[in-house]
Amino acid sequence: MRVPGDNLLGLYLSIPFCRSKCTYCNFASGVYPPSEHSQYVERLIEDLSGASEQAERMRVELPCTVDTIYLGGGTPSLLEPDLIERLFRAIRGNFDVRPDAEITVECAPGQLPEDTLAGMAAAGVNRVSLGVQSFVDREAAMSGRLHTREIVWRDIRRLRAAGISNLNVDLIAGLAGQTMASWAESLDCLIGCGVPHASVYMLEVDADSRLGREILARGTRYRAGLVPSDEAIAAMYSMAIERLSAAGIEQYEISNFARPEYRSKHNLRYWSRRPYLGVGLDASSMLRALEPAGDHAPAAVLRATTTDDLNAYLGGRFEIESEWLDAAQQHEEAWFLGLRLNSGVDVAAIEREFGAELAGAAREKAKELAERGLLMVEGEIVPLTARGRLLSNEVFQEFLDLNAESVTPIA
Repeated sequence: MRVPGDNLLGLYLSIPFCRSKCTYCNFASGVYPPSEHSQYVERLIEDLSGASEQAERMRVELPCTVDTIYLGGGTPSLLEPDLIERLFRAIRGNFDVRPDAEITVECAPGQLPEDTLAGMAAAGVNRVSLGVQSFVDREAAMSGRLHTREIVWRDIRRLRAAGISNLNVDLIAGLAGQTMASWAESLDCLIGCGVPHASVYMLEVDADSRLGREILARGTRYRAGLVPSDEAIAAMYSMAIERLSAAGIEQYEISNFARPEYRSKHNLRYWSRRPYLGVGLDASSMLRALEPAGDHAPAAVLRATTTDDLNAYLGGRFEIESEWLDAAQQHEEAWFLGLRLNSGVDVAAIEREFGAELAGAAREKAKELAERGLLMVEGEIVPLTARGRLLSNEVFQEFLDLNAESVTPIA
């Protein structure tokens, strides 16, 4: 089954440069000398220019019309204006960018010079995501952020004056030293800013961040002992849903909230399994095979990721990690990506795409999870409950296990 809009492409460009590394960050980003910025942009331009040939070699469709562009990282606003201009010239030189395309750039408050802001606006950037994380200065400083609340407010005013009013603010529930009172303060500030979109993340503890490693090792350098309990973080998340909704910023995905007409078109592409091309360090792509899998089977999907080693990327000394997803694996993704959305999964649509056999087992699993209070079954629509969103990883694993159980081991 073809998803509407499959003839359009989303572009993600990874810009891995930071002025400082946040304690909670587990992304492939870091503090690198400005001298490497130009070399990196040249590599991005090479990859953009060679994207069609690469797609042909990998036997995947690459739509030439782009309706969403996202520069993430890292802090893309650290690029000099001339590099931003060159990058967008290369994008438009290799792809047909729709006039109404959503073009997002991630920025760190206090790290957006006037000439960079002017360059972004001239390049057609119409959406900015601000990595605020906390409006409480002490919390922001402890997590490695370099801004204050006043700097955030000032940058929001500057962005609006430059004609960029489609703004997102990121917050993290669970930062070291955070309390219910300070979290409420951050939410009040976010609402008071009047931004139309917010992303709220619960702190993830893993070995890929300095804070995560310290929590696992019971260290003290990054104040791991001040991280709130899991129960407190869950309560903060629930408070965010309630307060943002009351302010007209409705939740539409596990971590994302928006006023009407301001949902992130680029991120919705990920959750609805529409094609996107990732370019740059540790960037991922999802593209469909050129050849159909059969008369009644969905086309195979290729998921590919570039290296997370900057030197290897700059030197072109790496292989793209890739995996072809068959119908069963795509069916899994349809469930755990679709369940991220408050609108839920359309089971009838999944059955039309993947057939009754795969969808039938998932229907039964959905009924079981509904009895446990994790899902709701509303006719053909299955969304997570409020409790299910808090335990979403456990729900997703149930559908992954369902596919694993269907594989018969070879004796």
